[in-house]
Amino acid sequence: MAEKMTPRQRARQQTIRDIKRLARRQLATEGSSGLSLRAIARELNIVSSAIYRYVPSRDELLTMLIVDAYDALGEAAEKAEAAADPADFHARWMAIGRAFRTWSVAHPEEFGLLYGSPVPGYVAPPDRTNVPGTRVSLLLLRVVSEAAASGTARPPYDAPEISDDLRAGFAELRTAIRTETGTEAGTEFSDELATRLLLAWTALVGLVSFELTHQFRGLVTDNAAHFDHQLARLSHLLGLTC
Repeated sequence: MAEKMTPRQRARQQTIRDIKRLARRQLATEGSSGLSLRAIARELNIVSSAIYRYVPSRDELLTMLIVDAYDALGEAAEKAEAAADPADFHARWMAIGRAFRTWSVAHPEEFGLLYGSPVPGYVAPPDRTNVPGTRVSLLLLRVVSEAAASGTARPPYDAPEISDDLRAGFAELRTAIRTETGTEAGTEFSDELATRLLLAWTALVGLVSFELTHQFRGLVTDNAAHFDHQLARLSHLLGLTC
């Protein structure tokens, strides 16, 4: 059993939560490039130097927000996928995609932080963001891999020849998955299926991005219905549709 926190530790955690809450509000009004620790300190009614005891820099605050957002998105997708029939790969794909869109529409500023334009002068540290940042994509990969291993994933048409460079990249991906998970699970996919999954993943992100930036205005009147239709088409592209 974990030791109980002291009052000082609880107060510190609450202050960090308050800092992140105000930072998310700033994202909505100022954008990621306008994130300011000094402005947050003013709202907390503390001297600007004191805030650095909790968050040492703007970059650290951005990293904290990114990790929290990736984890929240990943948790939503994993919960939705777990509720679907394990043997119904199409249903699992649809559940993940819908959860991705639902979370993103509810948190547009955080979606922008994860998948929008890079923040000038900031580079996310891979050792802290790679694992939470791949929760959704690896979940989709597992669905596609399991479908391929079961023999039920049958893409509907032939595709152009895959280059040696792409094949080498997919080999590195399989190695990285084995290293990260310690198992072969999630690596049972062909290079051809990997190219289709990359296309499907970028299309999924792009659909949400277009919706949130109002790029479908005048073309789509029901964004949820449009997303569902395209998500099902992507499932068909991957051979998951029954």
